[in-house]
Amino acid sequence: MKTIEVLLPGALSHGFDYAVPEAMAVAPGDYVRVPFGSRETAGVVWGEGTRGGGALKSVIEHYAHLPPMAGEMRAFIDWVSWYTCSARGAVLKMALPLPEALKPPSARELPPAMPPVAAETARELSEDQLRAEAALAARLGHGFSATLLDGVTGSGKTEVYFDLIARLLEDAQAQILVLLPEISLSIQWLSRFAARFGAEPHVWHSGLTPARRKHTWRAVAQGQARVVVGARSALFLPFRRLALIVVDEEHDGSYKQEEGVIYHARDMSVARARLEKIPLLLVSATPSLETYYNVLSGRYGAQHLHLRHAGAAFPAMHMIDMRHSPLARGAFIAEPLRAALAETLARGHQSMLFLNRRGYAPLVLCRACGHRFQCPQCSAWLVLHKGGAAERMQCHHCGYALPPPAACPACHAEGSLHACGPGVERIAEEAASFLPQARLCVLASDSLESHTALQARIEAMERGEVDVLIGTQMIAKGHHFAKLALVGVVDADLGLSGGDLRAGERTYQLLHQLSGRAGREEVAGQVLLQSFDPGQPVLQALLRGDRDAFMALDLEERRCAQMPPFIRLASLIVEGAQEEATSRLARELARAAPAMEEVCVLGPAPAPLFRLRGKYRFRLLVKAERQVNLQQVIHDWLAPFKLPSSLRVKIDIDPYSFL
Repeated sequence: MKTIEVLLPGALSHGFDYAVPEAMAVAPGDYVRVPFGSRETAGVVWGEGTRGGGALKSVIEHYAHLPPMAGEMRAFIDWVSWYTCSARGAVLKMALPLPEALKPPSARELPPAMPPVAAETARELSEDQLRAEAALAARLGHGFSATLLDGVTGSGKTEVYFDLIARLLEDAQAQILVLLPEISLSIQWLSRFAARFGAEPHVWHSGLTPARRKHTWRAVAQGQARVVVGARSALFLPFRRLALIVVDEEHDGSYKQEEGVIYHARDMSVARARLEKIPLLLVSATPSLETYYNVLSGRYGAQHLHLRHAGAAFPAMHMIDMRHSPLARGAFIAEPLRAALAETLARGHQSMLFLNRRGYAPLVLCRACGHRFQCPQCSAWLVLHKGGAAERMQCHHCGYALPPPAACPACHAEGSLHACGPGVERIAEEAASFLPQARLCVLASDSLESHTALQARIEAMERGEVDVLIGTQMIAKGHHFAKLALVGVVDADLGLSGGDLRAGERTYQLLHQLSGRAGREEVAGQVLLQSFDPGQPVLQALLRGDRDAFMALDLEERRCAQMPPFIRLASLIVEGAQEEATSRLARELARAAPAMEEVCVLGPAPAPLFRLRGKYRFRLLVKAERQVNLQQVIHDWLAPFKLPSSLRVKIDIDPYSFL
């Protein structure tokens, strides 16, 4: 009897052998249903079995109505498993998130979507855009390539790759994947796509209903979904004939998944495009230092858009030195920014205030005894929130929340609790105090009840029904507001502390993207940055508009410090509910660290976020020269350790978070 290896979705590092009934014909890539323990589960045929069929369980069902998972996709799953040091089954689960999608659709399910049309209402491109589009089009159909589309904010990068999509839609079978950092924030992108192509693309993200996810997964697997736009997880959809991958805002930190299989979608998209032998387009006005370095070293190509579309001017940048602009008691917006907000409102234009901190205040303490409210599960202060149904103090890591008490729980003093520092809700309260006639709107992830609420606020801003938009990094991501004239940054220094090697890079990217929201059409734009340390190189580069000089400086600092992209990093986080047992395992791992000249293991040390969701955390940081097979080193290092269920080691290759 024929036997096959079936890979199952879940925390399983290898496949399992099954016997194939005589009347059933299956091949690698086929979707099947098999018994596993006391239950039945869906899986994918990965290859031939290695055991005889006598004592094996048999395949129950072959989902013959579905095309098999392509060999390139199976190779991609194997590669991601190896690169991220994750179980193969865990990676397969991302490609097969809903086993019910394998069943034949019922007659009552969602009707097929109207496909996009190549030639609808194309926007006229500038000479700059036409040159870039022609160069990119020349790469279509010629195997793997990775190219950066590097254009200033408002230069029309989206229109360039829309034209590439239009070219590919002339092929009746080609499929295109566009990754966006946060699909829930991409309402305007979807509207522009529908206007350009006469239909909406298929959308993929975690907020979809199960019915919509099943429908989209099937459409992708059967080759019916021509254009898919999605968050990072869309990279694991089983396309039949993928022809192009676009990673828009490739620098964005949202592409990094920090739980489960830990991966960066930008880096994994390079691997998938290489395995599929197709072009990859990375799009950004502020490319990541890794991508920038790959362009400089010749690994990636690049096309540049230097001018804003339709002749729009860049906003004027001004620094407010907070050392010489004293604030009123309890205030956080300096007088120059207040005056600019009032003037912009008087002219009938819109403003934006940015502070990358959710809630009302990041800390609540007792003035009588100094008690600070800390999460009982995490090494983090509780953040005060006044918006929403009820006032609360909440942990932004685990979600724990409680209402502010009337008295301090430590000294029982009444009326002694004080909110320290500002969040966006407090900034909105302050703006309302000196702009009482202004129509204010707060945009932060925890101030939105639903995707519909987000859409309503963005559309209100587009219609001119909002005078001042106050928000976190959500407001920096790709929005196009024609009447936005002023951007005010309440604390430009906020992201520059903490010892993160990417702090300067992230701050530059965020503030540059934010400034790009102003002056995009008929109004002149200006940006005001409040800073207590205006001499910081990143802030000076923003003022000069000299991105390349900042990137060169940052690269040189990384080279001197022997940090990525010049070496490789891996983070090992040891987690457990008991501090002593967790610390002991971390020390044992350090003693067994590989003795290699090309590899250096630092630690263990308590992680900056020492306790998270009730678990203690110790970090080991592995630095290795670029030629080292870091995954094999880690595998050989950890293989002798048999971990109890109460402890785990979380491996993060190319870490972005150092909490």
